[in-house]
Parts: sequence; structure tokens; C-alpha cells
Amino acid sequence: QVQLVESGGGLVQAGGSLRLSCAASGRTFSIYNMGWFRQAPGKEREFVAGVKWSGGTTAYADSVKGRFTISRDNAKNTVSLQMNSLKPEDTAVYYCAADRALIMHRVAGEYDYWGQGTQVTVSS
Repeated sequence: QVQLVESGGGLVQAGGSLRLSCAASGRTFSIYNMGWFRQAPGKEREFVAGVKWSGGTTAYADSVKGRFTISRDNAKNTVSLQMNSLKPEDTAVYYCAADRALIMHRVAGEYDYWGQGTQVTVSS
């Protein structure tokens, strides 16, 4: 089992920044691809960003590309999401997820482990 705990969410004005963090415990963290997803009320859970186990490959949703940055620190068993130039449309519950796979997936159903989520609210 892998346990994931998100933190860093909160309320921020449009144009501001937040940094989310996900702490992992359980099985060896470094073998898992990691992803960030988000879900707003009335909407499906969507892919935000992902990073491969090696840290050398990242992927972003078009809606956040250029504004968000995903990174991981395998020595600390953490993955982070730096969110800049936040927009009201970014308001959602953000989830950290882990997947052991040869490729990095963008589909929520491919991920095996999930955190409980952290709320991000961006005011206009």
C-alpha cells in the first residue's frame, strides 16, 4: 500500500500563487509515476500534471501549461505542484495520485493510489 497526503491548499486571489505538496509513505516512492488531478463541483476529475518516476519526463494539461510546475524529490518522498498566475477556473479539490507503469498516464482510472485531496479556491 502507498499512502498519500496532500497539503498546501487554501484561498488565494486571482493572479496569486500556491504550492501544493504530497507526502508519500508505504512502498518505495521512487518507482511510481506521480500525478496531480483536480475536480470541481459538477465536473469530472481531470488531469493537471504528471511526472515520471525518473523525474525526467513531465506532462501538463493545456489549461495549466506555462503556469503550473510539477516536481518530485525522491529523497523526501514528496511531489509538489507550484501554481502561479492562478485563475478562478483553477478552483477545485486537488488530488495527488501514484501509478506504477512504464508510461505516464493522463487518465485518472490508471492510477492506483490517491490522497484525500486539498481544496484550492481562487477568488476573482
